[in-house]
Amino acid sequence: MRAGMRGMRRWASTEATRLVIFDTTLRDGEQSPGCTLNTPEKLTIAKQLSKLGVDVCEAGFPIASDGDFEAVARIAEEVGPLTEGRHDKSTMTICGLSRATEKDIKRCYDAVKYSPKHRIHTFLATSDIHLKHKLQIDREECIKRAVKAVSYAASLTNDVEFSPEDAGRSDPDFLCRVLAAVIEAGATTLNIPDTVGYNTPQMYGALIKYLVENTKGAEKAIFSTHCHNDLGMATANTLAGVLNGCRQVEVTINGIGERAGNTSLEEIVMITETHKNLGITTNITTEQIYRTSQMVSAFTGMAVQANKAVVGANAFAHESGIHQDGMLKNRETYEIMTPQKVGVGSTNLVMGKHSGRNAFFSRLTELGYADVSEDRKTELFGRFKALADVKKVVTESDLHALVQEDSSRVKEEEIYELKTLQLSAGNINTATVEVYNKKEETSTVDAAIGNGPVDAIVCALSRITGTNYHLKTYEVKAVQGSESDSMGEVIVRIRDDANTVTVMGRGLDVDILKATGKAYINAVNKMLGAKPQKAKIETP
Repeated sequence: MRAGMRGMRRWASTEATRLVIFDTTLRDGEQSPGCTLNTPEKLTIAKQLSKLGVDVCEAGFPIASDGDFEAVARIAEEVGPLTEGRHDKSTMTICGLSRATEKDIKRCYDAVKYSPKHRIHTFLATSDIHLKHKLQIDREECIKRAVKAVSYAASLTNDVEFSPEDAGRSDPDFLCRVLAAVIEAGATTLNIPDTVGYNTPQMYGALIKYLVENTKGAEKAIFSTHCHNDLGMATANTLAGVLNGCRQVEVTINGIGERAGNTSLEEIVMITETHKNLGITTNITTEQIYRTSQMVSAFTGMAVQANKAVVGANAFAHESGIHQDGMLKNRETYEIMTPQKVGVGSTNLVMGKHSGRNAFFSRLTELGYADVSEDRKTELFGRFKALADVKKVVTESDLHALVQEDSSRVKEEEIYELKTLQLSAGNINTATVEVYNKKEETSTVDAAIGNGPVDAIVCALSRITGTNYHLKTYEVKAVQGSESDSMGEVIVRIRDDANTVTVMGRGLDVDILKATGKAYINAVNKMLGAKPQKAKIETP
């Protein structure tokens, strides 16, 4: 351990250096396979990121599609000015990504300019393998293009970030030349991506140290990390970068992202919280971490693995008898941080059908949902009572799930609502469903047979809604922390006939098949309001 840290520069404990948290959940995180977010979902997540205390939110890739542009522009306008819940009452910087072309950069600026604080993040590959095979240009042309892009971006805003894509496999001396040139052109943040997750902590830390010490004008810019998790070293590499001079980290909630994902925000933040001797501080309100994690998981349909650090279901669970004995005597024997520190309740307190409105609203506040509107609280209370009628106890995890399911519904765009579902199983599986059309204010009942109960449900709902989408994935899981009568969560992904749009639907119910119907209707509603998705564009 000590040998691995040799050569890494520790900050003195008295320095209390502020680390900039740059969250790219809405950009790099959304590039996770199977992850799609609509504009209202992105807005909700962005508001939560602001409340969490994120310094910079990379809201998207505006040139990628009209939908992405709209989402970034709305986040800039509606979330950019917010200060609620933030320690220093500052506003969050809204950032957009662009390739190193004037068209991309102008489109990016037009989206982020509505935010009081906004940033343009432009990138260009610098590794020889990318220059030769992808861009087909030489090193001198690379420098010219990078300078031209940064100069144009700097003419639009004074906050410009430049990323040399695949920096982790680039020649360090050439990187110093590129970075010095873009600093001179107006770059204020230099992001050093390990784009393919190739580096080890020793390699990445040494690279950062070399760049900081050998780039002309380095003192004029902030160096940043951006690490991918292909070999499981994203968080370790990020920490190595920070210990060697980086003052910004690019991270995502739950570590979601391209391929194996990115550095997890919750991991790097809690490292700084746990190791106070490093002298690193952030603006993050750690008690909001778990709520944010649950929200991102619900909206993206990407489950958090049980053994995930900080936010996994087992993060604060102890089964070993020796561990339990130690915990009973002194928590610090086996826990280095408290569940409450990241927003997880110390006990899974339960509520039931006899619980009243005040108790329910108080519990929501304790779980971090104090900002929920009165109308929404009333609606959630009705759903809670309906759940309590069929389930012995309603746990803390159930309440989180109820709120997040409600948040994932875009009510103003909903056309259909599942009212009833009845199944007849055996040699012939038949589903009879009743669906309410909110626009026409009519209810329709229809039935269909299928190859199994799920297929029968999909066929019946497709007949009523007049749609013929393709069911791509179907996932079932129990809400964590529940008992044998736990709520079931179903996540489906459907694709349109043109094979251009994929959306995720989510449903909760103690009856898995009813949860299936809810999830499919949720997906249909999203599909009917969806815009064509952006084309795949390589990014850092």
